Amino acid sequence: MLSLIEELVPGTFQVIVQRYQILKEVESQSPIGRRALAKQVDLSERSLRTEIQVLKDQAFISTSSAGMSLTTLGIRILDDLEDLVKDQASFRESEDALAKQLEISQCIICRRDSQESLAQEALAVIDRLLPHGSQTIAVMGGTTMRKLAESFDESLSTNRTLQFLPARGGAGEEQTIQANAIADLMANRTHGTSRLLYAPDHVRSETRNLLLQEPEIKETMRRLSQADLAVFGIGDAKKMANRIGLDQATINQLDKAGAVAEAFGEFIDAKGEIVYKLARIGLSSEDIQAIPNLLAVAGGAGKAQAIEAYCKVAPSHTILVTDQAAANKILNWESSH
Repeated sequence: MLSLIEELVPGTFQVIVQRYQILKEVESQSPIGRRALAKQVDLSERSLRTEIQVLKDQAFISTSSAGMSLTTLGIRILDDLEDLVKDQASFRESEDALAKQLEISQCIICRRDSQESLAQEALAVIDRLLPHGSQTIAVMGGTTMRKLAESFDESLSTNRTLQFLPARGGAGEEQTIQANAIADLMANRTHGTSRLLYAPDHVRSETRNLLLQEPEIKETMRRLSQADLAVFGIGDAKKMANRIGLDQATINQLDKAGAVAEAFGEFIDAKGEIVYKLARIGLSSEDIQAIPNLLAVAGGAGKAQAIEAYCKVAPSHTILVTDQAAANKILNWESSH
């Protein structure tokens, strides 16, 4: 329930926790004066005065010459809040534990396991990450990225000028989930702009070198290198190999090497070793090191192994948006080892 309220009114949880802490301190040290209480809850007396007035208006706190005490209603509200706050705190602890396990900067876990929830949470993170002004966003392809693009609207462009760039060329997959189409959809939904990357996703090395000299491709690659944010999914190795049209001999090679994840044209085994790398047009794992904001979006229990494998090679400033199914599987693996 609290997570739903937080989605509707961001910042609600922090307010609830702050008022819970005030009520908790008043209960344990009643009667207590304002100066002593301000020190206990780490608020200025001015800020505390505002909070106390709200709690008094709701008849949760009573005051006397001796100090503040909880009313009967205040005691009941404190009891009701106890489980709610503890549950949310436990959820935040899981996010912190997952980030620590994966050795990345932050994890956000959706309470509901669906692509729609992942998309909404990722959109909220993007809105928090991007400052006002001109912003360039590099985007990958895939079904998760498509769902994210469909969640965008013009509110993301408030006080921002947005440019969306495909971070990989066209792969042998459905056109609507290719990076070019997704960048274009994001631009249309936010009234931003986009560029196309007129190149196949993977090519022979000699062809790649020739294509990178083409003026349009060269300019898109230059802009990609200066992106403010890269948003991408984490692929299951076998599914990605089939989706981008690798030949059977290469797929067999990936199976033999134990590949479980794919990102940025690199196939990765469970130990975090890169076992195969495509010659491709688009952002590479080396390129993203210099991009200040990196957002990976992937969920589902079936993606847990791919997520854990990719994070072994991910830059440490990566942020992951995932769901409970994937998070629980990764954390349970760790606790069982």
